Amino acid sequence: MRRTLLIGTSLLFTMSACLLAVAQTQAPQGTDVLGPHSLVIGNPTKSGAQVTTPGSPGCTVCHAPHSGLGGVTPLWNQTLSNRTYTPYTSSTYSQTGNSQPTLGVTSSLCLSCHDGTVAVGQTAAYGQMQVNGSLGNSDVLGTNLAGSHPFSLKTPLKDAPDLAVGLATQGKLNTASSCGKAKLVNGSVECTSCHDPHVQGIDPIGQNYLLCNNSMGQLCIACHDPTRVVTGQANLLTGWYTSIHNTATNQVSLTANVGPYGTVNLNSCTSCHMEHNQSGYARLVRPAMPAITGVDPSTQDCITCHNGGTYLSPAAPNVYAGEFTKISHPLPNGSNTHDEAEPAVLSNNRHATCVDCHSPHGSAQMTAFTAPPGIRPPQSYAVGVSATDGATVVSPAVNQYETCFRCHGSSPGKQALIKYGYLPTRYVFSGDPLNLIPQFSPSATSSHPVVHQRTSPYPQPSLLQYMLNLNGTASSRSMIGASTQIFCTDCHASDDNREFGGTGPTGPHGSIYPHILERNYQFAQAVVPGGTVTNTYPNPSLSPQGPYALCAKCHDLNSVLRNDSWTQHNTHVSVEGFSCSVCHSAHGLGAGNPTITGERLINFDVGVVAPNQGMIAYNRSANTCTLVCHNAVHNPNGSVTVGGVALPLNTMAPRH
Repeated sequence: MRRTLLIGTSLLFTMSACLLAVAQTQAPQGTDVLGPHSLVIGNPTKSGAQVTTPGSPGCTVCHAPHSGLGGVTPLWNQTLSNRTYTPYTSSTYSQTGNSQPTLGVTSSLCLSCHDGTVAVGQTAAYGQMQVNGSLGNSDVLGTNLAGSHPFSLKTPLKDAPDLAVGLATQGKLNTASSCGKAKLVNGSVECTSCHDPHVQGIDPIGQNYLLCNNSMGQLCIACHDPTRVVTGQANLLTGWYTSIHNTATNQVSLTANVGPYGTVNLNSCTSCHMEHNQSGYARLVRPAMPAITGVDPSTQDCITCHNGGTYLSPAAPNVYAGEFTKISHPLPNGSNTHDEAEPAVLSNNRHATCVDCHSPHGSAQMTAFTAPPGIRPPQSYAVGVSATDGATVVSPAVNQYETCFRCHGSSPGKQALIKYGYLPTRYVFSGDPLNLIPQFSPSATSSHPVVHQRTSPYPQPSLLQYMLNLNGTASSRSMIGASTQIFCTDCHASDDNREFGGTGPTGPHGSIYPHILERNYQFAQAVVPGGTVTNTYPNPSLSPQGPYALCAKCHDLNSVLRNDSWTQHNTHVSVEGFSCSVCHSAHGLGAGNPTITGERLINFDVGVVAPNQGMIAYNRSANTCTLVCHNAVHNPNGSVTVGGVALPLNTMAPRH
């Protein structure tokens, strides 16, 4: 029997060598069809490690013509692993109730080497073959499969909006994909749904035993269809074909670890997702290269390309390293991480990850600065919240402000964080002073025209014809006309906003100025309400770097200081040095008050002013104030008393 076994083995080795030689002659020149699976010297694994056996045993490492594992269809020889595996899961994953890989069937065969628990070459027919080297880390999946694309699913499959029509029920693939070899195995996803273990280089660049060339994500979209529409359900892949991540031709360094191809669009899905050996985060998002401590997974996924590094050519806007080091939106701190299934109204302590404002699958390139209030291309297919009630989900968002209202509307998790600087406390507000929806509402007494067009009946002599660029020159954005509207990001934006002449990204990513303001805007404050005012700016600079540069973006400060709209502007602003913020709200007034109507955004900061005769009031027709400010008592009849001395009556009639 021993002699017979040796003869049989010798014959099998010879046959394997012949088959391998034939396969090699049929393969493209310079390639090996089996690749590392042949265990021949010179065929490194994907990680660079080499596993070899002497004598070129070929197929016999995995297969045995006789005396293999009983009942295993492909005459299996490698000892199977009987470990229990932790499957993939996430809050948006519909294939709940994953089953374990059936021992001896399909994926279990691959795991007999690739879970790392059984030595390569531990055969049923011949015992432990001599094996030199070991698998690399990227070739070992382990028993925790939470970081790998799900396989060996419980059947029948459950349908989902991003799956090809009929995939779950009939096994049909997305006909828009050119990968005709992808398949379900017995109605489920298995390793061989994507991989052919006998042919390494069908994808000549990836060399990962894929069934087809996966450049442009062809293998991925064979099952995942970005164009499918299911009523009442969101397809998270919508917009993919026209998105910047699917069309960008920026060159990518291999050291970025975002896929094997040379450009962003060719890497496609793998730019952001890992098929195997991901750290276990939901949706298989890639960590940053290098990984960044204390940054949530969804943000890390963006950082590799958007941190101003050398991985991309030309480089993408430096959002993380250049902007988040400034005053920026708060990233999750570990207790409020992003999840794709979280509600549109973000009540989770107002964390702000990239994907809260941008759809990673639908975001498009800004080739032209479109007019407000419509959503701009980089936020295409982002989720929003209705400005009507602050609760209705708008998916996708139609207007930019709808994405802002996810946090800055009815969300109960809002905070006035110290890092954003001084925040005026307004005398008139509607319940929640941080809820901006009432402040911008068409029913508001007055507001900046973000949600609606200008409705004020009063002249605005200081309004410029065009917004100013960062350097003070006129931009192409017109401010004249009743239909004019503005974006939230016209005020809250990166201080180097490229729309207005800078070199940085557009949008509120990070600024050197408080409240993520695009330009300088100083706030006057008082030690106690009504007391001595600090942070004053007498004779303020009207330059693009001056204390009220943000206001000067749309308003002619020379007109303001000429008293074109109010006879006491120059006295208060230029002589006394008070900020616009003492008297004017930056957003609007969502509630009325018997003593302050809110016309012309007048809503006093009670951190600076105090009541006089028990009230704070403004009478527009008489143009008088009733309050105490900077130790001066403003009386209803227009007189002002300072230190017990009455000044002449105020004749502050408005100039209309």
